[in-house]
Amino acid sequence: MSYELNRKLAARREPLPTTAEIDQVTADIIRGAFETVCFEAATYLGRAASSPIINQSNERNAAIVDAHGRLAMGAIGTPQLTFVNQMETRWGLMNQERYDWGPGDVFVANDPDHGGGHLPDYNVYGPVYDEKGELICIQTLQAHQGDTGGKDPGGFTLEATDVFTEGVIYPCLKLVHRGELRMDVFDFVVRNNRFATFAGDIAAMIGGVQHAVKMLEDLLGKWGAETVKAAINHSIDHTEKRMHEEVAKWPDGTYEGTVLIDHDTAGTKDIKVHVACTVKGDQLTVDLTGTDDRQDLIGVWNTFANSRSYVMTQVITHMDPTIVRNEGMFNAVDIVIPEGCIAQPPPNKPAALGSFHPACEITEAVCLALSQVAPERAQPQLYKIGMPNAVIGFDDNGMMWMDQGVDCRSMDVSAIKGIDGWGSCPNSLGNLILSEAEDAESRFPILNISREMTTDGGGAGQWRGAPGSLNVKQVLKPTSAMAWMVSADHPLRGMCGGDDAIPYSNHFEVGAPGERKIEHTAQDLLPEGAVIAYQHGGGAGFGLPLLRDPESVKEDVLDEYVSPEAARMKYGVVLTGSLDDYTLAVDHAATEALRAEMSAMA
Repeated sequence: MSYELNRKLAARREPLPTTAEIDQVTADIIRGAFETVCFEAATYLGRAASSPIINQSNERNAAIVDAHGRLAMGAIGTPQLTFVNQMETRWGLMNQERYDWGPGDVFVANDPDHGGGHLPDYNVYGPVYDEKGELICIQTLQAHQGDTGGKDPGGFTLEATDVFTEGVIYPCLKLVHRGELRMDVFDFVVRNNRFATFAGDIAAMIGGVQHAVKMLEDLLGKWGAETVKAAINHSIDHTEKRMHEEVAKWPDGTYEGTVLIDHDTAGTKDIKVHVACTVKGDQLTVDLTGTDDRQDLIGVWNTFANSRSYVMTQVITHMDPTIVRNEGMFNAVDIVIPEGCIAQPPPNKPAALGSFHPACEITEAVCLALSQVAPERAQPQLYKIGMPNAVIGFDDNGMMWMDQGVDCRSMDVSAIKGIDGWGSCPNSLGNLILSEAEDAESRFPILNISREMTTDGGGAGQWRGAPGSLNVKQVLKPTSAMAWMVSADHPLRGMCGGDDAIPYSNHFEVGAPGERKIEHTAQDLLPEGAVIAYQHGGGAGFGLPLLRDPESVKEDVLDEYVSPEAARMKYGVVLTGSLDDYTLAVDHAATEALRAEMSAMA
């Protein structure tokens, strides 16, 4: 049933029936109003939620889905969340009578096998009706929750072989009926979560949806349902047209990308993601045939909806950024995901860690493929982190706390054609704000000792990747810690001749007799005072390093992004003077000779 359901959920939807004609200006005004509503919903949640992962880090997304299940507006949130929640909402739409939909209702869903991502991504949504009682659209609000009520805190169980180990599953659960909170259901959902902050989070999600629904009802009252439906149709059609126009600029052909994951959580090596992007006229097909389908793998299963989302997250970065994010993007691209592979698993496979890997490898493979046709926009939308170091303990009242390891860090920011990698987090995290040291230390018994970029931590290239950072922290009380380490054997790939980024690495109990390197997974007890150090891989390079401007290499050495040794060995740049007293200078004649020698040996 799972594969059949996926086909139904992903099937193309028809336009909304409407009697209204609409012009471009009116359609854009209503589209802008939709974007404002999404901004209001997401901001409401960010300000009202209780847990730092939402009210500090902003890991949330607001979107509007129309009555046919089409994404009408995906405006606010981390990019990969923008394209996933319409699938989960479609399951509810297909079962409106079964779940007794009506005005004032609010639902929650997180089911990986019914259009969802992984369990921690809760999707709260409410239908919007016009004055005649016709369903026009659905306001959705999605956020990552710190726990899911499963075997392990946070919902990330390293040895999970099915989704039931990871937590409580909600295909479609009504939280509010005709405007009245269902206290029995609300208490049930809250009771199946370890964190005291969760009640505030889910209440904030309900409030955000209700606030946005009221705004949409006012919009319908102002413009009329027929005009709003026509505006939705117009916006989706326009996006589809613009997508085809972009693809038509690319040369016909099939462009491939293959990326490997070091291992699954059981240690099985070299999990493969393969993508073939075929351009034929104005049509783009993204085909994941050849992606790993070994059924004994654990921990590396990405849901079908998530896989579609991560494909689209990468595809759109290769196109004009002014194209409106909506269902027209999916209408314009054929996405082929073989049934049974790790990007479309059989029912009930674990899904929590799959949202890290292979999700990120899907985007990376698409980027590698499309870098051959649109290199000027080839920026990987990923985070190759495996999973962050999650540190868990109990306070004096017996309440569980969890530092999820979403610290501010420099990682995975690759160069693109013409621009060096920069910034402190990967583009895929979008407007996610990684947590500040002061905020984390005020909430948890941890001390952030240092966060500093690593010299030579970015891939060399004509344009250089951003250096990765070494994040070091100390636990002030006995705690347990979890980690899944990847991207050591297969770090972020360079493009068009650029070097790969440095590999990730992770050490527990640094400086103590028990110091150990985490090779693939850890679920360890740490004593009071233990130090952990996570080396994040930097961004990859773009273009041949020997083509980099020698003066730019000198500036990188002065900034300590690049060592003097790497300037010579990687870039073929001969420097005179001293870094210590900032008297460095490029010996242009010697550099030209060295580069000629290195090119001849390549």
